[in-house]
Amino acid sequence: MWQLSEVIKMVDTVFSIGYSGFSVNDFINALKSNKISLVIDVRSMPYSQYFSDYNKDNIEQSLKSSGIYYRNYAEEFGARQEERKYYTSQGYLDFELFAKSPSFLSGFDKLVKSMEQDYSFALMCAEKDPINCHRTILVARAFHEAGYKVVHLLPNKCKVTQEDIEARLLKKYFPDRNQITLFNETLTEKEYIKQAYKKRNAEIGYSIEEEKE
Repeated sequence: MWQLSEVIKMVDTVFSIGYSGFSVNDFINALKSNKISLVIDVRSMPYSQYFSDYNKDNIEQSLKSSGIYYRNYAEEFGARQEERKYYTSQGYLDFELFAKSPSFLSGFDKLVKSMEQDYSFALMCAEKDPINCHRTILVARAFHEAGYKVVHLLPNKCKVTQEDIEARLLKKYFPDRNQITLFNETLTEKEYIKQAYKKRNAEIGYSIEEEKE
């Protein structure tokens, strides 16, 4: 599915974190305890009405003071994209389609190269629960399917993997999947997971209709 040019090293880990569950000090401590040296902000608009500590300039300075680099990847990984060709007929961003775009693949390749240079990065967005965020359903999925280990950092030193997320997706959308048939054929586990991602995409994907409200 993912058209990527780099050779994947199975030992590499990609982290993800939602800042709304953390104070800034706890946020930085979580990064440090996992030896993360680079934060990739995947917000299309890197500002927060309720968490001003995480506005771009503020969080960049806080991270810099702790020896951690900050980069904003709004163009590469943001949930709001300007090109309408990446939106479905229902008006929401099609994650699978956008993940094949030149900008997304460029961002992916840049991060692969950063890992080759021994940087360890975390994808950052706002949502505390990773299942509610495009950083998980769009971006982390790409790394997971390319062979990387994906770990989502939660408050109180808790962690979940992308496999855990997929198990939740299956339970949410296909709890009786062993009894369900489609066109008289039972889907494979991989096919169910793909369909579950699509359903989650439809529920959380940014809609261009929101701009009209």
